Amino acid sequence: MSIADWVLIAGFLFALFSGLPVVFALGLVSVVGLLMNDIDLIVLAQRIVAGSQVFSLLAIPGFIMTGDLMMHGGLSKRLVKLCQAMVRKVVGGMGIVTVLASTFFAAISGSAPATTAAIGGIMIPEMEKRGWPRDFSTALATASGPIGQMIPPSIPMIIWGIIAEESISDLFLAGIIPGVLIAGGLMMVCYFKARKDNISVDASPLEKGELLATLRESKWALAAPLIILGGIYGGVFTPTEASAFGVVYAAFVGLVIHRDLDIRDVGSIVAKSMRTTAMVCSIIAVASAFGWLIAMERMPARLAEVILSLSDNKILILLMINLLLLFVGAIMDNIAAMIILGQVLITVGMQLGLDPTHLGAMVVVNFAIGMATPPFGYSLFVGASISGLKVEQVSKPLWPMLGVMVFVLMLVTFVPWITLALPTLMK
Repeated sequence: MSIADWVLIAGFLFALFSGLPVVFALGLVSVVGLLMNDIDLIVLAQRIVAGSQVFSLLAIPGFIMTGDLMMHGGLSKRLVKLCQAMVRKVVGGMGIVTVLASTFFAAISGSAPATTAAIGGIMIPEMEKRGWPRDFSTALATASGPIGQMIPPSIPMIIWGIIAEESISDLFLAGIIPGVLIAGGLMMVCYFKARKDNISVDASPLEKGELLATLRESKWALAAPLIILGGIYGGVFTPTEASAFGVVYAAFVGLVIHRDLDIRDVGSIVAKSMRTTAMVCSIIAVASAFGWLIAMERMPARLAEVILSLSDNKILILLMINLLLLFVGAIMDNIAAMIILGQVLITVGMQLGLDPTHLGAMVVVNFAIGMATPPFGYSLFVGASISGLKVEQVSKPLWPMLGVMVFVLMLVTFVPWITLALPTLMK
């Protein structure tokens, strides 16, 4: 690797660990890289604009706003109520409710922090009332949030589809089984925790017709992912069009049907969604410029050669890639990491003969785990802020849950059927 390569890598890591926001760290190092190569700085602006002008990126603000509108429109509250009615008498029921509700909400928002905030804000106090430790409840909401990175409509899957030029619809399908497996594993953690600590089952009887009534009340929330995903796979609309439909649907249900959404609050909700979108898209734009710079330096090809030279054993190489992605996902923004490492991973994947959809799902699952991994996981910070606990207090009960997630990651890595079954079936 050249001196310029080391300057780019070391400069970015120094800026990141010094506390500089990732978008500024990427921009600053890109400027340094351009000056070292005697390239006019106007190229930075050109690459930022080029990185922003991708049609599929229009789906991101739509799905972000859909999740925000549904959260404020009472849909998350109804999903929690339905899940409580479904598993009230099961050992570890309240914990299972958190995981189930997070899985349902993930199919609406496609975002890990949004899922943690929407469900954790409701379930952490409820679990504490029923005898669950506050740190465990927070850790569970934190670990359940990243399911939103895998279950469609997943924003990271959209980003990877753009980077790798792969079908976003296929990538959506590839994330369903890993997301369900992680949800099932977290439910088992709740079951054994309840048995170990003798946490009592809810003794209140299930009234006649209560489950059916709750199901009717939640039908609009349950219909959202069915309509959106059914429309995509039925050829009715593209993912971008589906995101726009989701906004209209969420606003209509919140304002007209449930009436939990006040028209006066819509402006602040839109502003919040715009801030989130601006943050995500600014990272994508600047990371695209940085990615162009390292591609010009041929860094991805050289890094791919280094990785492949370490061993000729495919299993060992895949394990090393997972370790790298877990480490990177735990310390930096996953969207920026995808764009920076994308070409390296695609090159290595081609050399190993990996299916591009399988590789994309593996990358997204790795970075989803990073969202909940100490010390810098976004969902971890969201969970800690909701509960009022320190990050280190949440981290201890989080490790068994991360163990479950890593186990599923190994299945995803070495059993391609898990990610390819649904896309193949749909074709």
